Amino acid sequence: MKKILILGDKRRKKIRDTIEELEPLFRKRADLSIIDLSQEDETEELSADLAFVFGGDGAILAANRKLCGKQIPIIGVHMGKFGFLAELTPLTISQSLDKIFTGKYVISQRMLLTCQLVRSNKIIKKTVGLNDAVVSRTSFSRLILIKLYINGTEVTTYSCDGLIISAPAGSTAHSLSAGGPILTPDLDAFLITPICPHTLTNRPLVVSSDSKIEMEQVSQSKGVGLTVDGQIYVDIITGDKIIVEKAKERLLMVNTQTRTFYDVLRAKLNWRGQPTYDVN
Repeated sequence: MKKILILGDKRRKKIRDTIEELEPLFRKRADLSIIDLSQEDETEELSADLAFVFGGDGAILAANRKLCGKQIPIIGVHMGKFGFLAELTPLTISQSLDKIFTGKYVISQRMLLTCQLVRSNKIIKKTVGLNDAVVSRTSFSRLILIKLYINGTEVTTYSCDGLIISAPAGSTAHSLSAGGPILTPDLDAFLITPICPHTLTNRPLVVSSDSKIEMEQVSQSKGVGLTVDGQIYVDIITGDKIIVEKAKERLLMVNTQTRTFYDVLRAKLNWRGQPTYDVN
């Protein structure tokens, strides 16, 4: 019998009710544990064959941090607004369980990043992310200065509203809205995207995942912060350094092969071959 985890933010009534409704279905076929993503539960002793994450893309990002290092394959059940990462919906989960419990799926791997905040040569924050690490202004409407190094070599100093370092999964998130390109999930690369750069020739840059990327906040501006995956936030001050590298771990995601990455782009980003014309 498979060991299954179900994760979801049980503060949200829709998610709580859906988990309770489906719980008997899972318990008939698996050794089940349920984890509330809104609680700081200890997960060091957890082990499982699969983890079902109920919620939006943010729930998958949170589950990734909670389970990071355990290499438990994750499958998302879309109950949010966008659902770029989720494979299933509450309506399709029942019919998909036979395929999943009989092993009729493949495991796809997603590159993760590690992010360290260094102040006065001391690491004051370290976390893992799936999407991105972003340095940006948070209050005053002023440009900030961010010096960028790659593998110890100075690249440039951005005068901008912020700078995004994203893994391939994050290329369809904040970076995309800032004008960055889309990277396919199988790539191992970092995408560096400035937010509203004052110098218009500062364009997005794609570099090897083996790169060590360092951002230094060199302006005297107040109200600057570091955000990882849109969920972890730390204030930063002048002289702070943010180091981003590829994580040793990878996110394992269950792929039932019912859709491709390009299917997702067409559906979620509303891609069409032609504009929609009004017919009179």
